[in-house]
Amino acid sequence: MLILVRHGQTPANAQGLFQGRLDPPLSERGRRQAAALAGLLPADARVVTSPLRRARETADAWGRPYEIDEQWVELDYGALDGTPLRDLPEAAWRQWRTDPTFVPAGGESIAALGERVRAACAALADEARTRDVVVVTHVSPVKAAVAWALGVGDEATWRMFVKVASVARLTVDAAGPRLESFNVVPAVADLSADFS
Repeated sequence: MLILVRHGQTPANAQGLFQGRLDPPLSERGRRQAAALAGLLPADARVVTSPLRRARETADAWGRPYEIDEQWVELDYGALDGTPLRDLPEAAWRQWRTDPTFVPAGGESIAALGERVRAACAALADEARTRDVVVVTHVSPVKAAVAWALGVGDEATWRMFVKVASVARLTVDAAGPRLESFNVVPAVADLSADFS
């Protein structure tokens, strides 16, 4: 099984900023979320992570070895990094949502991200047929991997909402990949506010 984990909260996503290739640490809430995620993950799984600090700190919370894979890095928002999402004009949102090849100034298109994430999924598919592989990544790569599993185009990623510190599970077998679960968060009573 291919298990996709979105990293815990950072100060930037708590403030509603485009985070992309910015490299902030997890917030205190994000560290609690990361620790709680360990209970959702198989103890003997191979762990792969994006090189960005927020993903590595999420994996660090589990006390397991992991490998870094650049293909799982977040979408490059270019000049938009650090900008509040609410400041992007509606016309720009509309263009972005309808054209997967749209590239924000100095950034990366959804189509380019989709291509690299599909390649990353394909590279792990054979192994994920026989053992669990956990990938700690970001909102856009999670969406792209789910689109890969569903066999839909990159434009479908705009129709998904991925919770912070959530898990998606993709089964990979002879019939191909399929989505098993999406947006699962730990059921930890004393942390319930951390996942709302």
